[in-house]
Amino acid sequence: MTKLLLSLHVLAAVLAVGPVTVAASMFPKTLRRAHSGAPEDSEALAGLRTLHRICRVYAGIGVAVPVFGFATASSLDVLGSGWLITSIVLTTAAAAILGLLILPAQDNALTAAQTPGAAPGTGPVVHSAARLAMLTGVFNLLWATVTVLMIVRPGSTTGA
Repeated sequence: MTKLLLSLHVLAAVLAVGPVTVAASMFPKTLRRAHSGAPEDSEALAGLRTLHRICRVYAGIGVAVPVFGFATASSLDVLGSGWLITSIVLTTAAAAILGLLILPAQDNALTAAQTPGAAPGTGPVVHSAARLAMLTGVFNLLWATVTVLMIVRPGSTTGA
């Protein structure tokens, strides 16, 4: 049962977190392109909508990652391990950044990008693109750290 739970946990992480990290990382550059005043603005706006939808949908699917993770940790009897507790804290931080900062900022940026009248390449859209790039970088760094902790498991007694 442990191998099944671990397999589901890893698959959920790859299939849910991977698309969010890629789509969220692409959003700021696409936002800048959508607001550049270039002829491909409509394509960039469509891209923004798609990237935001990917982030929202896969963030919801990503709830499976900690669910399978807790089941796996319980099965392995490692719920009290420091590396796991650290991973849980970092995962919670990543989820909070995504749900409370990135997704709402994407909503606002998408609305602003679709509002005609702002001068291209200036204003709140450019500022929000820079902020989104920074938030996404922190989000990705947290997930990379969790991944390393899951592989290395410092102090683990599970044989890593």
